Amino acid sequence: MIRIGLDAGHGLKTAGKEVPSYMPVLAGTKEWTLNNNVASMIEKLLLKYENVKVIRLDDATGKVDIPLSERVNKANKNKVDIVISCHHNAGIKGGVGGGLEIYRYVKSVKFTKQMQKDLYNSIIKETSNKGNRATPLKEANFYILKHTTAPAVLIEFGFMDSKSDIYKIARNDWAEKCARGVVNWLVKHFNIKKKQEKDIYRFIVNGKQVGAFKDINNILNNVKTHIGTDEIIIRKIK
Repeated sequence: MIRIGLDAGHGLKTAGKEVPSYMPVLAGTKEWTLNNNVASMIEKLLLKYENVKVIRLDDATGKVDIPLSERVNKANKNKVDIVISCHHNAGIKGGVGGGLEIYRYVKSVKFTKQMQKDLYNSIIKETSNKGNRATPLKEANFYILKHTTAPAVLIEFGFMDSKSDIYKIARNDWAEKCARGVVNWLVKHFNIKKKQEKDIYRFIVNGKQVGAFKDINNILNNVKTHIGTDEIIIRKIK
């Protein structure tokens, strides 16, 4: 079982963590909301894979900004295999530029430079949010990176105060693109396998569909009901 410690940074009431009022779109949107959109989509996409457990380290409602020490303790207590902290940045002050930035702990031997580079490339492939940062692959002494037992990474998916980033962030498919980039990397890094989907069969009686079933027992029971009096067709959907 692969345990993913997933963190949407901050909370809904965290002071100053929002899209500035002067931005052309999403003004006033809380950073946690953007972070949670990505984190929730990562969790949703991972449901398609076997032997993966997602452990949310933040408050999934956003109402409480869980202290970093509690987030770290929860990750360590649950012996997660990796911690992924989702964020959106600021610092462009209404200008252009920005892009994706990924942080690992200073000289970390648990989350290596190669892992950082591969994750960056995986997200860029989906979002194309390369930006103009001279060093998008960064190191920092952030609490969540320093104190987790597992490898940890903090991802700034884009800048909330960048006029070139904000239109990408405002797109309906932004969170899914970011999440796909993360999940695609996780799948490769941990060699995660997709769940086998069961075939679905359409059950047709006298030219009219009366049901669609995955379970062979349901199909057999319905055949018994109609056999001898009706025309029965069983057709595979997928």
